[in-house]
Order: sequence, then structure tokens, then C-alpha cells
Amino acid sequence: MRELNEKLEILRDSISKRKIRIMIMGLGSVGSYLLDYLMSCKDEGLEIYVVGRNQEKMISDVNIIRVAAMIRGQNRTEIKVISGVDFNDVSSIEECIRNCAPDFIVNSSRAYSGLKYGSISWKNVRAYGIWAPLAIKYIKNIMEAYENAESTAIVINTSYSDAVIPWLKSAKKAYPDFGSGNINHLIPRIKFAVAEKYNISDYWNIDVTYAVSHFHDVVISKEGQTENVSQLIHIQYNGKRLEPDMNEIFSMCKISMPVDAKRNMMNASSNFEIIQGILRAVREKEKVKLHCPGVFGEIGGYPVFIDGTGDTVRAYIDEESFDINEMRAKNRESIYLDGIEDVKDGTLYFTDELVEKTKKVFGVSLMKEVTFPTIEKAAQFLITEIIEKNREN
Repeated sequence: MRELNEKLEILRDSISKRKIRIMIMGLGSVGSYLLDYLMSCKDEGLEIYVVGRNQEKMISDVNIIRVAAMIRGQNRTEIKVISGVDFNDVSSIEECIRNCAPDFIVNSSRAYSGLKYGSISWKNVRAYGIWAPLAIKYIKNIMEAYENAESTAIVINTSYSDAVIPWLKSAKKAYPDFGSGNINHLIPRIKFAVAEKYNISDYWNIDVTYAVSHFHDVVISKEGQTENVSQLIHIQYNGKRLEPDMNEIFSMCKISMPVDAKRNMMNASSNFEIIQGILRAVREKEKVKLHCPGVFGEIGGYPVFIDGTGDTVRAYIDEESFDINEMRAKNRESIYLDGIEDVKDGTLYFTDELVEKTKKVFGVSLMKEVTFPTIEKAAQFLITEIIEKNREN
């Protein structure tokens, strides 16, 4: 697997020669929203490949997005539907990647569709990390196929990347370059709250630098509090640092949100932001800051720069406000509360607290550790013993 910076250079070289190819794997709600957002760019320099098994459903979903974009006068991007691709079959995925030769791959597939896993886990065990074996189930196959196809695409993963990407890296497997969502969902809430506190009208110019894992995205968004864990955050406006009472700011981040698939507008927007940020850096020679979980195979979420201002395009974790060791420690403190004790040597370790809660609430014995070869078994256990016995119909 090539390094991210090498892939960014390959992308920069490709832009001058042909259209950029974006592959969306899985056209559920995240994929559909993302496709719609990409169409809104009116970018004739893009080709979009929509990949999945069900041709009839994908064509139907693509048609409504294409027609809606045409009504808005925004349809400038060609969409190609690639059906018959089974995310359980590495060879099927590999053939698709070889044939399409994408520049970006966005994994928006889900091993168990039609359910927000947190609707089961948060109210019962207050931890999302329990679902990590499900989150890695398809992306591990996609990355194996990616490696076999010798692809140089920039890969974005959408599901629990805080642990999934480092899990793949620790197993010495190919791993996605970026994770979308999670930490990214907190940044706008913080900007809105700070703008209200300081009466700032151009809230989009508030600069936030933040390092934290998925757990705090959820607990701050849902409850407006941090479980008494100090946060690694730096806020400034017009070059001046702002130091508000962060307990007050986080309390203001608890804003009403839907709990159905409409929430996936945020995750799709995170994918969109990463793609557009990279394209801006490469095309316009800009320096763009993102917040991403799992970037560079690190546990948790980090601020990251895509810098196209020099002779080469570079991606790196932003250490202007905090050094990498501070951010790693804070992320581990945060993700522990999400039920993840560690990820190393290809094995994910659940916390003792999560194992105990799972036994108490669901009456089943959660494995303490999940080795890479047992991922499929662990994922099926979660489906059979927890999801199917506890989901609301």
C-alpha cells in the first residue's frame, strides 16, 4: 500500500489529464446523500461510480438524484452504476476496482443495514465500540481487494474509523486514509455555540482545533457534557484565541437532531468535505484543515492538514496547538469510555466494563478480545445475539 502523500501526488498528476473518478461503495442513506451533494457541485471534471449488488434499487436511487439535480440546473457529472458487486466477496470487489480505476473510494456500506446501532447500545451500555467488529466487516474486504488490485485511490471509511482503521493497520493490512464523521460532527456545534456566546455573525470563520474520539461526539451531542473528562480543544477567531467556559459551550452543543436516517446527512457531508478539501488543495493549491477519525491509522479523531501550497501536496496531523502524544493520550482516554481498551497487533480489546455491562443488560458473554481472524464470527455474534434480539421493530 502506498503512502497517502504519494497518492495525493498521483491524484494531482491525474487531474491535468482526465476526469477524477469517485467510487461510492454502498448506496444507502449515506451514499445517496453524498451522491446528491457531489452532484450539487456542477463539476464536469468528476465521474462517479456507484457500486453495490442491487442494480434495480441503485438505478432507481440514482435516477431521482440525477433528475433532481437537473431540475436545479446542477447536473454536470456523469454517474455510472456498477451492480453485482458482493462486499462479502473480495474477488468481486477487486474486479470492480481494477475495471474502474477510481481516484477516491468511499466505503458507505453497512454489514447490517436499516438500523442505527447506537439505538441499541447507547441507552443500554453507553458505548458504541461494541459494534467495531461489524464496522470492520466490509472495509477489511474492500481493503484486501484494493491491495490486490494495486489501487492508488484515496480511501475514506464511514463507520467507526476511530478503531477500525487502526485495527487494520495494526494487523499489517491495507487501511483507509481517512475516516469520516464522528469528531467532525462536533465542530459545527462548537462553532454555533461559540458564535452565540461571543455574538459572532460570521461563525464559519471561527477556527476550532480538536482531538477526541467517538464517545465524546455522542455524549456531548446527546447530553451536552463530557463525563468530567477535560477536552483537548483550541478555539480562535480573527487570529485571537477565545477561552470560553467550555462546560457552557458543550452544554450548548446539545441541539435537537433526528434519530432516523436523516442523521446520515452529517456523515455524507463529512465525506463530501474530505473529497472537496483534497480537491481544493490539489487543484487550487490551498491548505485545508479537516477533522477525521482514524487518520494515518491513529486511534481516535485528529485535526489534519491537506497542504497543496508547496511543490508537493502533503497531508499531516496538525500539531500547531497540541503535540501528537497529547492527542494520542486524550483519544485513548476518550475511546476507553466507548468500550475500547486497546487495538494492537491485529486484535481489538474491549474494556472489562463493557463486557460486564453486556452480560448484565443483554445476558450474553461478549468476547474480551477479537483477533483479526475471528472478526466474522464476532460480527455474526453481535447480529444474532444482540441486534436481532433487541432491535425495535
